[in-house]
Amino acid sequence: MTATTPLPTATILGYPRLGRRRELKRAIESFWKGQSDEAALQATAHELRAATRTRLVELGLSVSGGAVPESFSFYDQVLDATLALGAIPHRFADIAGSDLVKYFALARGDRDHQPLEMTKWFDTNYHYSVPELDERTPLTANPAQLVAQLAESAAQGIESRPVLVGPVTYLLLAKASDEASEGFQPIDRLDEVVAVYVELLAKLAAAGATWVQLDEPALVSDSLAVPRDETLALVERAYAQLGAASSRPQILLTAPYGDSSQALTRLGRLPVEAVQADLVRGSLPEDALASGDLAAAFSDTQLVAGVVDGRNIWRTNLRTAFGILERLQQAGIAVVAGTSNSLQHVPHDVNDETRLDAQLASWLAFADQKVEQVAVLARGLAEGAAAIEAELAEVDAILAARAETAGVRIDTVRSRVGAVSDGDRDRAAEEDRRTAQRALDIPQLATTTIGSFPQTGEIRKARAAFGTGEIDQEAYDGFLRAEIERVIRLQEEIGLDVLVHGEAERNDMVQYFAELLDGFAVTENGWVQSYGTRATRPSILWGDVSRPAPMTVAWSAYAQSLTDRPVKGMLTGPVTILAWSFVRDDQPLADTASQVALALRDEIDDLVDAGIRIVQVDEPALRELLPLDADRQPAYLDWSVGAFRLATSGAAPEVQIHTHLCYSEFGEIIDAVDGLDADVTSIEAARSRMDVVEPLGDHGYSRGIGPGVYDIHSPRVPSVDEQQELIRIAASRIPGEQLWVNPDCGLKTRGYEETVASLTNLVQAARAVRAGA
Repeated sequence: MTATTPLPTATILGYPRLGRRRELKRAIESFWKGQSDEAALQATAHELRAATRTRLVELGLSVSGGAVPESFSFYDQVLDATLALGAIPHRFADIAGSDLVKYFALARGDRDHQPLEMTKWFDTNYHYSVPELDERTPLTANPAQLVAQLAESAAQGIESRPVLVGPVTYLLLAKASDEASEGFQPIDRLDEVVAVYVELLAKLAAAGATWVQLDEPALVSDSLAVPRDETLALVERAYAQLGAASSRPQILLTAPYGDSSQALTRLGRLPVEAVQADLVRGSLPEDALASGDLAAAFSDTQLVAGVVDGRNIWRTNLRTAFGILERLQQAGIAVVAGTSNSLQHVPHDVNDETRLDAQLASWLAFADQKVEQVAVLARGLAEGAAAIEAELAEVDAILAARAETAGVRIDTVRSRVGAVSDGDRDRAAEEDRRTAQRALDIPQLATTTIGSFPQTGEIRKARAAFGTGEIDQEAYDGFLRAEIERVIRLQEEIGLDVLVHGEAERNDMVQYFAELLDGFAVTENGWVQSYGTRATRPSILWGDVSRPAPMTVAWSAYAQSLTDRPVKGMLTGPVTILAWSFVRDDQPLADTASQVALALRDEIDDLVDAGIRIVQVDEPALRELLPLDADRQPAYLDWSVGAFRLATSGAAPEVQIHTHLCYSEFGEIIDAVDGLDADVTSIEAARSRMDVVEPLGDHGYSRGIGPGVYDIHSPRVPSVDEQQELIRIAASRIPGEQLWVNPDCGLKTRGYEETVASLTNLVQAARAVRAGA
């Protein structure tokens, strides 16, 4: 092992990657379009990494001791691990070009290769590329990217820390490839993968790394292929080998995103030099702390205490956080102040937000402010509480003022939530609804889309012109009406059965509603990576929520007036609005969800009054918020399903309620999906080749279901035959009268050429199956 150099008393686990103004997004997309070459992309990436290191040092992290993490990624950290392990699936073996070309082919696919499946990263809105392994998948250490970043940081005079997904988490997140033998599980190759990690660590040590960070969030999840106690045993087995390696950097083993308290003492005994624990969503093992067992386990190991929340944007209560650090320090543990997880889930800097209310802004901490908070706490560890009392008192005052601010609590909103009864969450019986909805005259294997159509440059230009005052409300509304009519006519021409208005008026499926509901604020530059180059600006839900006026009715009613075919009213559901916002942390999520649900219930009433007979309430994030702790999952599913039903149960039987879910392991929540009681549910299924239909069939799901046949997260145009095959797979487990045909998700990020071609193929495929071809 390299010479022992303790971690400084302040560190973070990662930092936003796309750039303060999404510079990496633009550079990558330029490369994809052939407008720039790989050298230009690498130059932009180099500049962004250098700027990140410099900024982290400015904010208070040390230039030495591995305090600064190398958490950059061109697309996804799990895909980075796939490349570092050389674990390229056989079906991509014929792709020529550089590592980066192969990397993007895995992520996005091409004309001849379907991309790797994507799914949610634990309980976040981040998506990762699922590794595919079988017994023959090659494994070869490829540390080139990691070593290059070390050289860059050394040239800046900064001793940084490479970051890699740990071997156990990597394998538990992987799936068996189609070529795998029956019964094979990726974790079966743990010893082989660990051997490659040993080789990677040796090469990093040779390149000058003093520390390496290996992330093992599998330690905190009850939703993986093996029970949590078996995951811990696998980690112990793997890290016994890694720790025994003769040439390696010091290892920081992290357990972010949840509670590792039951495992912490055992983790402290591993042959690694530091262990991180999430102490925001997790807690300390009180018995072990009181008995001295925790201190004994960490006698030669540093504990990185994740007391600053890396998942939300509210200022950390520094006094509370420092109290946790003091307890550990007083117990004799070498404690490091840190974040609960990587800061990739929050925006860069509150100071970039010039339009936020000043008082609201004072409550917030984006990534830069969180690094500063970590540095303050570290100074308190080094110099004592008195040295940071001014900072502690400042936060105390801000938090007290927040609680008294107008709009944080509104009595009428709370009274309405308090008056909700069980009956408000119940619709008419399923059979009665099915009978009433026959008047809609929808054919078997009905074709539709999920909601949004491509957001073209013209749409963005018009929105920007309206925002700056270059065009007035009348001109902007006229533009949007013309765009809606164009989309309606296009869908009629393609032959879709149930239409949408295309959502040209919406910049984002959550932000649009946040701008129209009381209790929300929106940001200018608060971008957060969702996957690859896709970023969203989560809204800030800071107060009690209500709807001052209808939000979607005029656009949906106008679209319906243009056609005899049914047009869906399109809403974002209460759980997804919460999941894709930064939600107030001063009351239970269930209470906030009920407030949002009641606002949506009013919107549905107005849509129906305007003549809309199909309303889709999207809940793509239903699975996302499922707690990693099994003990907390029933309560979550109860209130989340209840919020959806509160929003939708005012609809009469003849109104068809749709919902949409994406990127989830649906087998885990099939009862909850059924409990939503939606008349039709569309689900992401194309990349997984209809994995979802088996649990739906086994469950006996009895209402309409639309497993996606067109993967909209790839630029590929799926052929008629390809989509027809997926429809037939679905029809083998789902009765035809229940089956709908649709893409995986909305089409906002796609171009019109590929969209029209793909939807045309979708309609032809559905018609062929419908005709028995």
